[in-house]
Amino acid sequence: MPLHLSDLLARPDLDLSVAYDVPPHLLARTIEAATVSDLPAPGKWLEGGELLMTIGLLLPREPAACRAYVRDVAEGGAACLALGLGQGLPYQEAPEPLVRAAEEAGLPLLTVPDGVPFIAVTKAVFDARAQEQRELLQRAFATQRRLTAAATGGGLRPMLAEWTAATGVGAAVLDPLGRLLAAGERARRTPPAQAQELLARVAAHGLRGSAASTAAGQQLEVQPLGARRLRGLLLLTGRLDDAARSVVPGLVSLLSLELERRHLRDEPERRRRSALLSELLADEAPSADRARDVLRSVGLTAERVRGVVVEAPGGTGGRTGPDPSREGSAEGAAQEMAADLALALPGGLVRVVDGAAGPLIEAVAGEDLDVREVLARFAPHRPAGIGPAAGPEAVRVSLHQAAGLLAVSRAGGEPAEARQSQASRLLLDLGDRRTLHGYADTVLGPLDLADHGEELTATLAAWLETGGAWDATSRRLGVHRHTVRNRLDKVMDLTGRRLDDPDDRFDLWLATRIRRGGSSGTGGRPTPPPPGR
Repeated sequence: MPLHLSDLLARPDLDLSVAYDVPPHLLARTIEAATVSDLPAPGKWLEGGELLMTIGLLLPREPAACRAYVRDVAEGGAACLALGLGQGLPYQEAPEPLVRAAEEAGLPLLTVPDGVPFIAVTKAVFDARAQEQRELLQRAFATQRRLTAAATGGGLRPMLAEWTAATGVGAAVLDPLGRLLAAGERARRTPPAQAQELLARVAAHGLRGSAASTAAGQQLEVQPLGARRLRGLLLLTGRLDDAARSVVPGLVSLLSLELERRHLRDEPERRRRSALLSELLADEAPSADRARDVLRSVGLTAERVRGVVVEAPGGTGGRTGPDPSREGSAEGAAQEMAADLALALPGGLVRVVDGAAGPLIEAVAGEDLDVREVLARFAPHRPAGIGPAAGPEAVRVSLHQAAGLLAVSRAGGEPAEARQSQASRLLLDLGDRRTLHGYADTVLGPLDLADHGEELTATLAAWLETGGAWDATSRRLGVHRHTVRNRLDKVMDLTGRRLDDPDDRFDLWLATRIRRGGSSGTGGRPTPPPPGR
């Protein structure tokens, strides 16, 4: 327990007395230390909470000077002032100007009787403080033992319940997206609005920091949980005393171990969903009903989905060769990032595949999900392509288009999304062959996977090069104009582009020119398409 001024007055061996009728709330002040000073202005040498003792050798006798002295002591943070009395000392009792000044300033004034050395008072204070520290450590050890015992039983909630019972501080564990995993008895099931900013701030920094704030009189603190990667967030609600504060690192460690154990326990389910995605993609023409059933079996109920492809850490990233220092770690880093994305993406349909430059992560996300936000959180600064929204049966096509955008993303420094109107301008400015062909694959990918895809692409290219002239296209290809119309209708259905939309038409023209070598890849711009329909 803290040492209060009233505790010192209650000790018969010290025989301390108050020099005036000190109010109870002043007697309840906590004594942090004891010191002796006969300086005329000792305030600047104090840290706060001291019992300041003096024999009054240089104590002023004038009332105004006494008030200035007492004010200096009070402003220095002293908890009280004690005047030593006795034979051979300047004072045999507390002088009236000093008593009046202390009472006016609200500073407790004690007298130390003859025969009680200051060292006895100092020793009593420090003995009490040492006992307080021993009790604090004992409480901390007891709390840690209770938490450890709860951890052996498994589960987050028993640990949180023991923590709250021992400290009175509410606690909740959330996943990296701020979704509640477990809460103690006094923790709110929904984090307060003031905590959302703290949770987002800590999650953005991973394991590198914590955050705390006080809002509406409530103290909030967020700690990251996890061993090598962020697995969750600990939200503490309430004021922590010294004993509770000393146990926070132990609580964080135990909760982190439990989350790591959960992560390992969930590995078979992640593998099952990865295999399910592979099975779905292995079917080149799945029926809409079957594809929808597969997605719904894992809880992904969106009517339209999009493919997402991320270049995992450890790939060459456009370098001429692999980095030997990272060999052997690339697969592990890819699996860790894939696990994070599986947690963030509803349905968890994520898998790791081999790409030309290293591991790639393929995922399926609902149309309404903010994929960019998820990538910024769990795959920051990684090249990523986001395919167009499509029905469940066309997820293979959307993934193919997303993969074609990786080169665009790598060059642009941010995730590239299919059908961005700025994509063609970016490609023309870059003029990089890998980027250009990646873009062409994205635009024409659905035709590559369709029956008679080469025929459809050739018809599209011929129609664009003739300025949209049906008869000229028909003569060039040697087919009826109705056949040309049917093929181009199919092109629009497969690619989701409109031939009467200027942006779509330009993108299709650029893609076909890249495919037939119309761009040199040296930075020059191709001739723009004719304006006619």
